[in-house]
This record gives sequence, structure tokens and C-alpha cells, in this order.
Amino acid sequence: MSKYTKQALGESLKKLLTEKPLNKITVTEIVNDCGLNRMTFYYHFQDIYDLLEWVCVEDAEKALKGKSSYSNWQDGMYNVLELIRENKAFVMHAYHSISRDYLEMYAFRLTDALFISVIDELDKDNRLSPDDKEFIASFYKYAFLGIMMNWVDNDMKEDPKELIERLSIVVEGDITNAVERFSERRV
Repeated sequence: MSKYTKQALGESLKKLLTEKPLNKITVTEIVNDCGLNRMTFYYHFQDIYDLLEWVCVEDAEKALKGKSSYSNWQDGMYNVLELIRENKAFVMHAYHSISRDYLEMYAFRLTDALFISVIDELDKDNRLSPDDKEFIASFYKYAFLGIMMNWVDNDMKEDPKELIERLSIVVEGDITNAVERFSERRV
């Protein structure tokens, strides 16, 4: 029941965010839209930002499901961009309602598991320290975040497939090389 309740609240927030900015939405509007009460909302979430984060993470997990290996990370990133584009009104209202720091935090959560999974796969012998893995993952998260934020800033005009293809050309082989170089440094 808890997952269903969270999903109902999330769907209401998404619906309302297609109509108006986040700072104009109230908890009362969200619960009225899905037929729940304020206490139920606060049982599951601290505030609207907490709900927004949950929605973003849930959607990202669906978009990335089964797409977090070295051979198919591009598919996962493409799915994230398509998810953003499919929910453009929601994303743009959220984007213009919250600080860039919040948006970056959400984006990092979307991509963190993906890049850590790719690095774990490449570091089969477990030669990298957790700090080295996090450093490499952060580098690629920041790179992808910069590309994604620029894409959103430019009204998502570029085709996500083309964007991922270009990104793939830039980083092809680099993740593997980074893992190898960090591994050699530790020997």
C-alpha cells in the first residue's frame, strides 16, 4: 500500500507540475488531486521537494533498469534523456522552480548508480579503492550533467540519440583507460 500511495502522490505532483511551477503547488493541492490527506503525505515525505526527489529517482531507476553495464550505458543515458523530454512540461516547471543545486543533486542520483556499476564491472579484480571509483564516477557524472543541463537550457532541441552518440564518441574507451591507469597507480 505504501508504494501505491507514494506513486499516487508522485503522479499528482507530475500532473500539477505540467500546469504550474513547483513553488505554486501546495501539499493540499497534491493530496486533493489524488484523494489522500495531508497526514498521509507527511507520513511518506518531509515536503514537496522530498516528493520531487522520490519521483525523479523512481523514474530514473525505471529508465536505467538493465542499462547499467559498460556495453549498454549509452542506452541508459538515452532513456534518461528521453524520460526528461517526454516529461518536458514537468521538467521545465521543476527546473525553473528550484535551485540548480537541487537539480544537480537529482541528476547525480540518476546517474550515480549507472557509473559506479560500469566502473565495478571494469574493475573485476577489485583493484580500485572506493575513493578512486567515486572519483572516476564523479568525473563522468559531472560531464554528463553539464551536457544534460546545457541540453535542457537549450529547450531540449537536440535529438537525445544524437547527443548520446556524440557523448559516446568523446568518452569511448576512456572509462576503461581511467580504471586501468588508477589500478596501475595502486600497484
